[in-house]
Amino acid sequence: MAFSSPFEGQTTTSDLTVTDVVVNFQGLRAIDRVSLRLQRGEVLGLIGPNGAGKTTLVNVLTGFQVVDSGEVRLAGEDIARWKPHERSRRGLVRTFQSVLPFGGLTALENVEAGAMATGAPRKAAREAAYQVLDSLGLADKADRRVDTLPFGEERRVGIARAIAMKPQFLLMDEPGAGLNDSECDDLLSVIDRIRGEIDCGVLLIEHRMSLVFRLCDRIQVLQHGATIAVGTPDEIRADAVVRKAYLGDEAV
Repeated sequence: MAFSSPFEGQTTTSDLTVTDVVVNFQGLRAIDRVSLRLQRGEVLGLIGPNGAGKTTLVNVLTGFQVVDSGEVRLAGEDIARWKPHERSRRGLVRTFQSVLPFGGLTALENVEAGAMATGAPRKAAREAAYQVLDSLGLADKADRRVDTLPFGEERRVGIARAIAMKPQFLLMDEPGAGLNDSECDDLLSVIDRIRGEIDCGVLLIEHRMSLVFRLCDRIQVLQHGATIAVGTPDEIRADAVVRKAYLGDEAV
């Protein structure tokens, strides 16, 4: 089943770009002149060791981290001074490493909250939320409290909530964490459909390399806050510097 009416009439935008961004934490350079480009309809993997700066970079994109220098642009517009809610209203949406559902609410109410964050009235938000749940095979869980669902379904509700916010760019921080192989396959299918059916660019931070190499069009690798490689999955898999810094034998 295709994603449907919640996304009709979306404004077309161009790339999300980062240029020469620097972030310092009390003298420690967390991001060192990193540049990044994400297009609509593309999945870009962002990988690297723990502490490489991946989540900090997502915080920069979403407005939770101020940069010391460099630019962040959405559709060519400088968004450095935009607050997080202003960015999300313009289609720059994130999911967190922790699922962070509203545990006391139903799956439908959780996703409805995402739809209402776009400014939709309550009735339209509820209709959109149900359609998104149905698209993800969760319609039969609509009236279940999220904190009673299995972990994999709880994570899909979190993704549904993000989809209901009508993303133009969706930034996902380790969506595969804690999922079994079957749930990971379901996640891959969902992200692939988000990319294809609503023309959404996806930035994927993920340590599960099987998911990264199967899903991503391009992969960018960070180490010590700096980019050490950008390329296709095959190029990254064969890169000796990346293998030494992060992948090891996992790239075989």
